[in-house]
Amino acid sequence: MVVDQKNIKNYYWVYLRKSLKLWEKLIIMLLGFKTELYPNNSQKTLLAKHAGVARHAWNWGLWLTRNILTHNSNNPDSKLKFPTSIDLHKLLVAIVKPNSYWYYEVSKTAPQYALRHLSNAWKRCLTKVSAQPKFKKKGRDDSFTLDGSIIVGFNQIKLPRIGWVKTFEILPDNVTPKSVTISKKADRWFVSFKIETATIVTEKSVDVVGVDLGMKSLATLSTGEVFPGAKSYRNLEVKLSRLQYLNRHKVKFSSNWKKAQLKIAKLHNRIANIRKDTLHKLTTYLAKNHSQIVIEDLNVSGMMSNYKLAKAVADMGFYEFRRQLKYKCQLYGSKLTIVDRWFPSSKTCSRCGTVKESLLLSERVFNCEHCKFSCDRDLNTALNLAMAVSSTVTACGLDNADVARMKQE
Repeated sequence: MVVDQKNIKNYYWVYLRKSLKLWEKLIIMLLGFKTELYPNNSQKTLLAKHAGVARHAWNWGLWLTRNILTHNSNNPDSKLKFPTSIDLHKLLVAIVKPNSYWYYEVSKTAPQYALRHLSNAWKRCLTKVSAQPKFKKKGRDDSFTLDGSIIVGFNQIKLPRIGWVKTFEILPDNVTPKSVTISKKADRWFVSFKIETATIVTEKSVDVVGVDLGMKSLATLSTGEVFPGAKSYRNLEVKLSRLQYLNRHKVKFSSNWKKAQLKIAKLHNRIANIRKDTLHKLTTYLAKNHSQIVIEDLNVSGMMSNYKLAKAVADMGFYEFRRQLKYKCQLYGSKLTIVDRWFPSSKTCSRCGTVKESLLLSERVFNCEHCKFSCDRDLNTALNLAMAVSSTVTACGLDNADVARMKQE
């Protein structure tokens, strides 16, 4: 049998070029992985102690830093240096730890990370990114972070000072997290850490789609598809109100009061999970099947200031929708375009381009007086967003970007 060496060489180079092209498209992303823990009774006690130490370190550091800021504002000529997380930990070890025996029962990294998080919170506050950090209360958003000898098994994870803890689901293979965050929701413990994953470029059935978010329906697409919102809070509001009403006369911190508080916390957790599940399904569908997704830069904080709309807006989860869609577009190889909030998408006719002077929120059907075009208000908005994508990307000069934004100066 005669083998043509030239054909083999050509085939090899073609294969190599294709492999290099695929490698160029391959992007490694950091994604968060979160699952429930199944600790035994002794491990639950250790987890609660770690959360308590982290909370104590945070509150102590916040008390100290607030006093320093108060002193500096009252004494501008003799200001004290604002402590870093390292300075706070040195003071904690020297002053607090010798008189607090419970610090020696947990991992030393729990208070360290609490002070790091506090330092980052003050940085965000002083740069006017977020509000001033607040004191933490027991039983509300209990969490702590650990690092060190963390081993990820098949369906269990080994944590420092706690040991092997079973997990709800199978954990990712070949993962060695540098740190993990343990949190508590109601009576359930969760572990979360970062994992590296490659982007998954899926085949897209639609090139450009406009997405209009609303309160009647969560999302209306320019393709005509309508996705209803979960409205989990509205559906379970009566049950939640009844639980809170039945708890009104119970003695605070009694056994019955704690049981009732646990029921309320579980219901709040269920409401949030239903909302997140709906948003995850919708954002995954959009990112997997559409090459370019166009949404509007909604003023969510302004909408929340309207007491008539605040409950409905919060129940839909517009900000969480945008957050999920942003990283999923990068994961599945789609582009996310965010149109400026001042773009008149609702008032513009999607057929002739005529802009109405005013459009009431109660008007659910868009009627154009110029070309006599009539369609659903949300569908008209989604069509305008889809048609605005070309001008948006060209104006920004971000034709190859994952997230493009058009700002009106």
